[in-house]
Amino acid sequence: MENTISAIAKIETKGYGASGSLIGGETLKPMEFERNPPQADEVLIETLYCGVCHSDVHQVENDWKNTIYPCVPGHEVIGRVTYTGEAVTKFKVGDVVGVGCMIDSCQHCSACADDEEQFCEHPHGPTMTYNGYFMADGSGYNTFGGYSSNLVVKEKFVLRMPESLDIAKAAPILCAGVTTYSPLNHWGIKAGDKVAIVGIGGLGHMGVKIAKAMGAEVTAVTTKEEKRGPALQLGADHVIVSENEEEMKQYAKYFNFILVTIPDPFDITPYINLIHRRGNLVTVGLLAPYKAPLNNMELASQARSVGGSLIGGIAETQEVLDFCAEHNILPDVEMINIEDINEAYQKMKDEDVRFRYVIDLKSIK
Repeated sequence: MENTISAIAKIETKGYGASGSLIGGETLKPMEFERNPPQADEVLIETLYCGVCHSDVHQVENDWKNTIYPCVPGHEVIGRVTYTGEAVTKFKVGDVVGVGCMIDSCQHCSACADDEEQFCEHPHGPTMTYNGYFMADGSGYNTFGGYSSNLVVKEKFVLRMPESLDIAKAAPILCAGVTTYSPLNHWGIKAGDKVAIVGIGGLGHMGVKIAKAMGAEVTAVTTKEEKRGPALQLGADHVIVSENEEEMKQYAKYFNFILVTIPDPFDITPYINLIHRRGNLVTVGLLAPYKAPLNNMELASQARSVGGSLIGGIAETQEVLDFCAEHNILPDVEMINIEDINEAYQKMKDEDVRFRYVIDLKSIK
């Protein structure tokens, strides 16, 4: 395959995006736009598959009040390199690669130096794969993500895909995988730890698989009785239906670590009571206030801690890809065409997906 491209040519791109909030009656529709040609340290990637993250719905509906329209979502991307800048050394044309939540950062602050680009201290933070602030020339504009025919990405933010991973299923590892792996890794989950994963959806089902591979005794916590069987099939040792007060009482003060993946405001208090003394609860799905205040007496009385976690850095994303390859972990996915994306969004909001949609992007070319 040739590695040729005009130095001034814009990259013609097809995508699906929203021109306004879906709440206002909009839908994701076909779009055409141009990307800047790759710089010396960038690669051009033909997209093959893109996971559909619950945050995509939040973003296009402007739930976080920061959406820039038009919004082309997608930050769980697997594709094939079609061009490399002259300074690129790690990838070549034809390589199958991954792109997660970020495509650039300042590369100079302490967070970036520590391989935690998600906490980049640039005034605008890292450059997110979509709805991001582009930083290369100091000016800002909207980035467009993986619901599209191609991406242009800094080499440092491109991930190597292990050969043993099925690329048609692996895309959600690039967000859901690292988002759950990062806190489990940071808090040092090890064999014998008692871990609860709250919320068995796109994030939670990966949390169950990863915690189990780390050797933990894993309990899935769900609001739905019908998820008991699927959670056990994922590898959970136990399942709690949180609406069942007796089950919740049975596991009072039981868990060393609880990972909550619920994406919408919820009452944290019932889950606090499940934490063993000096245990930890970490939320990853919620980027909003809790539904009810947190009573510090419930924390202090058992020296419990509550924290949060935000995706993961590029090195850690590569680490979770390799971890999943080593332990034969793949997300449970349903494949869709890009034309089905609006229906998929509605099914996600109705919790009618097991457990992650992945878009096959061949029809967008």
